[in-house]
Amino acid sequence: MNERFLELSQLGKRYPARGGEAVIVRDFTLAVGEGEFICLIGHSGCGKSTVLSIVMGLTAASDGGVVLAGREVAGPGLDRGVVFQSPALLPWLTARDNVQLAVDQVLPQAARAARRARADEYLRLVGLAAAGDRYPGELSAGMRQRVGIARAFALEPKVLLLDEPFSLLDALTRMELQDELTRLWEERRTTVLMVTHDVDEALFLADRVVMMTNGPAATIGDQMRVPLERPRRRAEALDDPRYFAARDRLLGFLEGAGAHAPGSAPAASLAAAAPPATPSARAWRGRTATSNAGA
Repeated sequence: MNERFLELSQLGKRYPARGGEAVIVRDFTLAVGEGEFICLIGHSGCGKSTVLSIVMGLTAASDGGVVLAGREVAGPGLDRGVVFQSPALLPWLTARDNVQLAVDQVLPQAARAARRARADEYLRLVGLAAAGDRYPGELSAGMRQRVGIARAFALEPKVLLLDEPFSLLDALTRMELQDELTRLWEERRTTVLMVTHDVDEALFLADRVVMMTNGPAATIGDQMRVPLERPRRRAEALDDPRYFAARDRLLGFLEGAGAHAPGSAPAASLAAAAPPATPSARAWRGRTATSNAGA
């Protein structure tokens, strides 16, 4: 496995401001392995989405750069699939046609019937085999987001970029889509960089959680390898004391180190053991895993 499949090197983003510059992100450096699932977590407004937007190619970095599979990212490209908070579907197209937009980009020479079949296959993978002829206005919010995920996977991208894709959904639908995303990832092992402010979502989905300090000039404050084996199932995770130990560690960072100025937060080794679970974490066992770390 290429352990530096996606490289973010000393990324910085600054904007002109009255009396000088507003520094949003500074010296953000991260290597993502091929097939690795990374969650980027931090308080709202810390610059998580700015980092993701730079990787998407939608925002130019003020400093540093991004390299994907040995090539520098200089703008948007078909090598990156993107899912936003809102699925951003075209309302005048059916679910199938929305997915086929991506298929048409990567297989422009294929016969129309083959491209249609490919779109139907990706709808089937997200549980929407019977919804291909329905328009976005006829679908629930969760179904529309499934179409957005199907469209992103249909690109067969080198990396999938997710910007809080489940944050606008109700708790039960969010967990259903987390399960679907886990299943798809286990089948295809696409490299994923996901922004979230939900601690439990990060622990359930990620191989590694990257924690950002608060802004201004936000950067990486700590990283943690999720200590749960794959395949990962929610009921088993919620019955594992390592889950709550890792959860305490993330919450501890967000409540303390995440508020420190850049450079003051301790950067613990990825191999370091998580602290023991606290009584409060053990008492949480069995609750719905939908707590938010962001404000």
